[in-house]
Formats: sequence, structure tokens, C-alpha cells
Amino acid sequence: MARKGLVSFEVRHKETDLHVQTGKDLCVKVSEWVIEARLAIEEYGAMRPYFLKSYASLPPDPLAPPIIRDMIEAGLAAAVGPMAAVAGAVAEYVGMRCLSLAPDEVIVENGGDIFISIDKEPLISAIWAGKSPLSGKVGLAISPEKTPVGVCTSSGTVGHSKSFGKADAVTVVSKSTALADAAATAVGNIVKTENDINAGLEVMGRINGVMGGIIIKGARLGAWGDIELVPIKGVF
Repeated sequence: MARKGLVSFEVRHKETDLHVQTGKDLCVKVSEWVIEARLAIEEYGAMRPYFLKSYASLPPDPLAPPIIRDMIEAGLAAAVGPMAAVAGAVAEYVGMRCLSLAPDEVIVENGGDIFISIDKEPLISAIWAGKSPLSGKVGLAISPEKTPVGVCTSSGTVGHSKSFGKADAVTVVSKSTALADAAATAVGNIVKTENDINAGLEVMGRINGVMGGIIIKGARLGAWGDIELVPIKGVF
């Protein structure tokens, strides 16, 4: 929640609620970037309502604004609608711009979807999984050399995001925060019981660009890929 040496601040605009940590206070600039990102999405969606509503992936649009292209590309890779990537895309949009002004370390959290760029000691990202007994007791260790990176979580039992599944948490790691968000949604959609964890990991492994991830359902956990799981508070 508070990384040593960084300034923490929050920026809210409509549905977007960011918790940001950077080397200096960029609150005013982040507010501007959030409005830019949202305007691009809202204006594109106003002209193409299907963009905001589709649960299926959409074809590329080379003339679209960059954040729209990122969302469409992520949706195509994960076989979901582009809005499944919106929170991660906004986090990355803001995070990359923060790096241009505060290049050492930047963390942008947007409703459980996180853009991370660090250059010192590893960061531990704890996973909140609602009523699961594993909630808050396991995390992912993010090493500096693997950043910038996105760590995004989807849940069918926690929060208001749309999911067709019942996973307590699906957390995905990718160099693209938009893709991590879309992939977490795609995997979360198929996990309805503990018996679906292996199937979910198989889907995760087939999404090009995903480094790895974790699925939590009830008291069971499954993990795949190039990630490091760590216990929190000595539970394991």
C-alpha cells in the first residue's frame, strides 16, 4: 500500500478510481491523463456503440486512438470484448506517462488492475479473493527486471465487474496491462467450481503474451507460468 520513497495519491473521475505511487506528486497531471483516456474511449464508443457493448473480440482499427487499439488488441488475444481490458488499459496509459516524468518507480492501481514499474527491491502484490480462506494470504513477487508489467485480477464473487464465472480471483501477469486485464476476464469466465481450475490454467497458457497467473476458487489454488508465489503472514 505504501512503497518506501514514493508519494501516494488518489485520482477519481467518474468510474475511474486510481491509487498512484510515484517518485513525486503528479496528481494534477494524472487527473489530466485520466480525462484524456476516458474521453478517447467515450468518444470512440459514441461513434461505435458496439465497442462498449461487445462481449466478443473486434477487428483491429488502425485509425483508432492508441488506448482503443490496445484494448482491441488485448480483446483479440484473449477472445473477449475490448471493454474487458478497459481498467488495465487506463492504468497502463497513466503509468507510462508517469514514467516520462518520474522514471524511477511508478505503481498505478485501478480497481485491482495494476501497472508496475520498479527498479529497487521486489514488490509483493497480495491477492484479494473475497471469502476464500486463501484471500490475502498469498501474493505474487514482482522483480524489478520484469517490469514494466501488468498484474490484473478478475473475480466472479467480488466487486461489480462483469464475469460469467464464479472464481474468487483470477490474477494474470503480462507485459501489457490491458492484456492482463482481458486475460483475467477470459479465464475467470470459465471457472465456476474448483474443478474448473485446471481448465482455466490451460486457457491462460494459450493466450499469447501472458507470462503467468493464479486462480483461486474456494480453498483451492492453481498457478501457471513464469511467476513467483509467496505466502503472506506466514500462512503457508
